[in-house]
Amino acid sequence: MIQQPAIEREERTTAEGTYRVLVSDSMSSEGLEPLLKNQQVECVQQSVHETKDLSDYDALLVRSATTVTAEVMDSMPKLKIIARAGVGVDNIEIEEATKRGIVVVNAPDGNTISTAEHTFAMMISLARKIPQATASVKSGKWDRKAFQGTELRGKQLGIIGFGRIGSELAKRAHGFDMTVTVYDPFLTKERAEKMGVQTGELDDVLAESDIITVHTPLTKDTKGLLGMENIKKTKNGVFLINCARGGIIDEGALKYYLETGHVAGAALDVYEEEPATDNELLQFSQVISTPHIAASTKEAQLNVAAQVSEEVLQFLNGLPALNSINLPTMSKEKFESLQPYYELTKKMGHILSQSMKTPVQEMDVHYSGEVTDLETSVLTRALIAGFLSTRIDAPVNDVNASIIAKERGISYGEKHHSNALGYSNLIKATVHGEDRTFTVHGTYVKEYGPRIVRINDFNVDFYPTGHLIYIQHTDKPGVIGKMGQKLGEYQVNIATMQVGRKEEGGDAIMMLAVDKEPDSRVLNALTSIEEIKLADKIEL
Repeated sequence: MIQQPAIEREERTTAEGTYRVLVSDSMSSEGLEPLLKNQQVECVQQSVHETKDLSDYDALLVRSATTVTAEVMDSMPKLKIIARAGVGVDNIEIEEATKRGIVVVNAPDGNTISTAEHTFAMMISLARKIPQATASVKSGKWDRKAFQGTELRGKQLGIIGFGRIGSELAKRAHGFDMTVTVYDPFLTKERAEKMGVQTGELDDVLAESDIITVHTPLTKDTKGLLGMENIKKTKNGVFLINCARGGIIDEGALKYYLETGHVAGAALDVYEEEPATDNELLQFSQVISTPHIAASTKEAQLNVAAQVSEEVLQFLNGLPALNSINLPTMSKEKFESLQPYYELTKKMGHILSQSMKTPVQEMDVHYSGEVTDLETSVLTRALIAGFLSTRIDAPVNDVNASIIAKERGISYGEKHHSNALGYSNLIKATVHGEDRTFTVHGTYVKEYGPRIVRINDFNVDFYPTGHLIYIQHTDKPGVIGKMGQKLGEYQVNIATMQVGRKEEGGDAIMMLAVDKEPDSRVLNALTSIEEIKLADKIEL
């Protein structure tokens, strides 16, 4: 469901007025200075639960201790912005805030350095057995032979996920004369060369690295990314590090390979279930652990407080919030005009991202027909946000999408045309990679909603939603029957099917809507059919 942008409120205080800001959780006073020293702001540092009258506050700043529920928002009728001094926003009911026209912002990069440094500290501790040696000395022993370590110099570091934190980690590894190899399917060759890292497929990085660290978001695709099958592909004696999200490394698999000795040691700051005081992995002497503190430094806490303070001040003075979790401010009338196209472009971004699995360097969006009369820059940002949302390890929204694209070395542009090829409106989006491009055409039809009407050079017509399978095949008799039989063997029911071809017997595509998410077994079964060249799942 589309999130409605924050609506401009008639009661918004003017730039000449005074704003009231409530800081509900403990934050760095130095970080809050932009608010504390501003004469237009009355900044109160007190928990929402201890504040008798919440009715006159314009902004609310929280960390993780305060849960911002619908009831809290109801008690703050003038509230315009909620700021989370950190990355996660699980303690804020985003949908409820959006319904009320309240912007929610966070500080996505305030703890980048802190997490990168913590990861590196964990790496050194693993290599030199520092925690184990410390515990031994404090117990009254002086056993030098028991704690022989290994140097980092000359070792190969495998980084899985190369966002802000992975990039900072690579810089530090170079300082220790390590070789860095990265698995990130969306990392461009230019950016890899600029950062001085090698790239490889996941299996290659696992097989060649002495130390492996994960820095991806936790999604359906990354949960258990390092499990029984993948850890088996690593070097004997490998070190594994997780300071990202609990669950990326399967804890049961890690326990098994620690017991066999295949994994020489692990460093964990995060767990599948926290607090992890009873976790079986803590029984292993070769496992070092910290209580989810990678982002907990004085500097990081100052940075996130300062970042959200500046964001709040900027927004209250009528400027856009650059790290908004929901949509930027706009009038209700503009929103209602944009809403159907917004839904379309966001889904087009998802389709492009999941269909183009190689690195992308450029994105082009072309608008034709009635849609050119609208604020298409909002739609372009929505498309970019949809495209990036599954590719990076930080929250993406319509406001910061363009900034993140630039950081990733992706350029973008939009153009308006008069010829809509017979449609009342038409949006064409193309992503350009190092060796291929992928194009999707979409339109909005009032009676039928958003429609995808063309993929690359093939005409189709389908409603973009649910579980989809995109198939490239050769147009020969019997292909559809073979495909249907394979899906039947795996109890996958076809809801709708669209076929596009250029000429009889030539290249063709199918877009299937199915009733459940197809797993890798289903996709492998489809590509085992001689005429089928590719079968990819697309989740919308």
